[in-house]
Order: sequence, then structure tokens, then C-alpha cells
Amino acid sequence: MSLNGQSFLLDPEKRAGPTRYSHARVVQPSTHHTVYVSGIAAVSPDGTYEGVIENADGSFTADVKQQTAAVLRRIDSIIRGASNGKANLYNVVDSTVYILDMKTQYADMNDEWNKIWTDRASAPSRATIGVRELPDPHFAVEIKVTAIFEA
Repeated sequence: MSLNGQSFLLDPEKRAGPTRYSHARVVQPSTHHTVYVSGIAAVSPDGTYEGVIENADGSFTADVKQQTAAVLRRIDSIIRGASNGKANLYNVVDSTVYILDMKTQYADMNDEWNKIWTDRASAPSRATIGVRELPDPHFAVEIKVTAIFEA
């Protein structure tokens, strides 16, 4: 069993395509703590934005691939801190990903996601939602997760 519980797949023998996520995670709530991580975007504590390319005319472009990698690193740091080093991204059981454009950004977001969770058996359950806007125009992606770890 993985650190984030047991994976449940409706049809584990069927090929699922390029997306790696479990249909569900089963966690026994005996001696576990739960960490609920708020929606995190690619902004550092000092206010700088990761994955944002400033254009010559003063406008900017947000790179969803770079931002997804940055967000996942930041979430990993949050989970490690909140658990006093007892947990990390591999303890995530559930996630919600918000992106601005499913057609043009989903594949790049998913590529970065799949670098962390390399198979469906270890990946958390996930919903990916296309939204009209995020709280800051510099954001291309925001991710919210729930993680568990043993006390």
C-alpha cells in the first residue's frame, strides 16, 4: 500500500491513456492526520511569480507547465512543513486542479503532474476544472490538495 492509501481503479487492466490518477484512494482513518492544503498558485512569499514571462510591451504570458511544477513544489513544501517532515506529495489522497483553458493547457499541466506521480497506483484522485479566471491574472493554474500521514 502507498503512503497515501490504496488505489482503487474501476478497470485496472485497461489502458487509461496519458492521464495518471486513481479513481479513488482508500485510507484507513486509524492513526492518521489530515492536511488540507488551500488552493496554491505559482507566487512566492516575496510576491514574485514563477512561470511568468514578461513581454517587451509590458504584458505577460503565464506558462502553465512551469507554473504547475512550481505549484507542486510549493505544495510539497507546505505538506512537509505542516507534518513536521512526516509527509510529502506522495501522501496526497485528493486534489483539484483549476486551469484557464482545458484545450491549450491541460496537456502541459498533465505532463508536469505525471512527472510526480508516474503511475496510476500511486497517484491521488483528481478533478481538473477549466475556469474563466483565477484570483490573479498572472496565474495559469491553481491546485488544492488533501494529504494524510501517520501520527
